[in-house]
Amino acid sequence: MAGDPIRVLVTGAAGQIGYALVPMIARGAMLGPDQPVILHLLDIEPCLEALNGVKMELIDAAFPLLKGIIATTDTVEACMGVDIAIMVGGFPRKEGMERKDVMSKNLSIYKAQASALERHAALNCKVLVIANPANTNALILKEFAPSIPPKNITCLTRLDHNRALGQISERLDVQVSDVKNVIIWGNHSSTQYPDVNHATVSTNSGEISIRELVADDKWLKNEFITTVQQRGAAIIKARNLSSALSAASSACDHIRDWVHGTPKGTWVSMGVCSDGSYSIPADLIYSFPVTCEKGEWSIVQGLKIDEFSRDKMDATANELLEEKTIAYSCLNNLHKL
Repeated sequence: MAGDPIRVLVTGAAGQIGYALVPMIARGAMLGPDQPVILHLLDIEPCLEALNGVKMELIDAAFPLLKGIIATTDTVEACMGVDIAIMVGGFPRKEGMERKDVMSKNLSIYKAQASALERHAALNCKVLVIANPANTNALILKEFAPSIPPKNITCLTRLDHNRALGQISERLDVQVSDVKNVIIWGNHSSTQYPDVNHATVSTNSGEISIRELVADDKWLKNEFITTVQQRGAAIIKARNLSSALSAASSACDHIRDWVHGTPKGTWVSMGVCSDGSYSIPADLIYSFPVTCEKGEWSIVQGLKIDEFSRDKMDATANELLEEKTIAYSCLNNLHKL
């Protein structure tokens, strides 16, 4: 086995995504089949009984890689010494709530958790925010944990990326593992832009562009985009529950590639802190195509952006700017309390 255990925090661990995620981590899907882990499971007081039930099941599963479990409602205890933090818990948007109301609720949650990570997590702790609005929650966390390097704070758009891969795989009747280099630009919301302009499929004749194989620009510019954008809502409609399994699997993909690296010639989508690439305003948490090596991500540079893509990329950036304005307004109100 690969040395000392890595400590992984999962907030909202008694919820649907947490329940799907923690056995994947314990089995090695996130950090590899030889890497021991210690799970730090955090949830709120009303969920303590369910959280202890999750702990019981993890013990009963007898995962060889699982070297310890901390299940707690204490944020400081949960964050102590963690190397990776998966932020699943958050206040969900309910019917009739405005975005600013959700952000105001999440500000309080993320202020406490970010402060605890700031003081008690490992120095190079990697953070993945899943709770929606994921991009803006990550921005809030960055605000309250200034000593955590901005490059270490990310949000999950790998789920959207994987959804795009799946849709192309289904359309072309090819293995999803043969499809690569789709891109999710922007916000994890209905304004995200799934882009296949640079994506390819591996065939017996070599790598062929998806646009050439699909040969239907109308589908690629309309139905494909809206299907990926609205996939989460479609799953809720189908099963009356959110997409917990695929979100958990995508979180494992996100961390695994970040830690172990992306295959040569392949990129993935991650919500990361913009450095101004592709004329996206700096400091927004925005989904870009990235490659990963030695635990660091880098935005893929030099991709040609056509007018259609530019409009879509700017539209989702504008939504994020609006969310940032709302979040900072809530933040100012919080400082006045």
